[in-house]
Amino acid sequence: MLPYQVNFYGNPHSRTHAYGWESESAMERARKQVADLIGADPREIIFTSGATESNNMAVKGVARFYGLKKRHVITTQTEHKCVLDSCRVLESEGFSVTYLPVQTNGLVDMELLEKSIRPDTSLVSIMTINNEIGVKQPIGDIGRLCRSRGVFFHTDAAQAVGKIPLSVTELNIDLMSVSGHKIYGPKGVGALFVRRRPRVRLEPLQSGGGQERGLRSGTVPTPLAVGLGAACAVAQTEMEYDHRKISALAQRLIQKITSEIPDVILNGDAEKRYPGTNTTTTTTTTTTMRSRANTFFSLMVNDVVNACTSASLEPSYVLRAIGADEDLAHSSIRFGIGRFTTEEEVDYTAQKCIHHVHRLREMSPLWEMVQEGIDIKSIKWTQH
Repeated sequence: MLPYQVNFYGNPHSRTHAYGWESESAMERARKQVADLIGADPREIIFTSGATESNNMAVKGVARFYGLKKRHVITTQTEHKCVLDSCRVLESEGFSVTYLPVQTNGLVDMELLEKSIRPDTSLVSIMTINNEIGVKQPIGDIGRLCRSRGVFFHTDAAQAVGKIPLSVTELNIDLMSVSGHKIYGPKGVGALFVRRRPRVRLEPLQSGGGQERGLRSGTVPTPLAVGLGAACAVAQTEMEYDHRKISALAQRLIQKITSEIPDVILNGDAEKRYPGTNTTTTTTTTTTMRSRANTFFSLMVNDVVNACTSASLEPSYVLRAIGADEDLAHSSIRFGIGRFTTEEEVDYTAQKCIHHVHRLREMSPLWEMVQEGIDIKSIKWTQH
């Protein structure tokens, strides 16, 4: 990235001088690196500022372009906030949106999805790997269903690209969102895959010079695009090794925690999941008590809650969607394991988690009641 911030500073869209040619060559090389990672044609890759913009472009763009004849969009209740908010914007414009519930394991019900598709459905948007509980949706089955019904299929693959093998052709994906910093690339850059055949049409969100096939006007930041391309190239090389390592570390973390702490719940399907994202729930540890211990946890794991909603005191809507009670949703911690996580960090995190959960439970009268066999939900609490 550094040479394109210091020496090769030409506008990649200026084709009348050598400086522009140098930047354009680097940008197109990065475009191919992104395309190669997901089995796409480089001409199908649109550079964006990140997965949030990509999701907005896909959901709003498809719905609005085909809005004269098709006014229905389908998504799930556990999508990223930017997808859900985009759908709410569409509703304010008169579109009909179906928010599919998920099963208690976090996976979409394929029969319900099939029944929800209508003649006026233009788009189905379902993420590949959930950013909170790590469940992996049956993307291939969804893609086949959508293709057979003539409906475009968009997937937010920010948590999946570079971590599991993906082929937009084999999975019948029409639009895919990519994030740079989720694969160790720079922040502030991402991409949107938009299929050329069968062609997917979008209404652009912004007007301007017509860059990126006219879908995303504005000068592409060459250094960020180069960084994203390099991250995709590394991910393609290291994916198999990373997956083995992360799987082993995740199993180590979960085994250590569950062997020492009773009544721990691993949220989401135990098998159909990405091992790098794990959300556990410990019963009878209140939000206030748990927040005092979060400093220790966040030292050695990627994050404690979803960064996009961590400022809110509301319980996770994803956990509520899979049937978790409000108190259990408040007693959950998300552990993230990545390429550079070590065994020592996992052991340290597990030890701190075990220590603080035991300490918090000793402070909680509810835990004593649970040990005595009392069903807390059956108690009618009164205020004084």
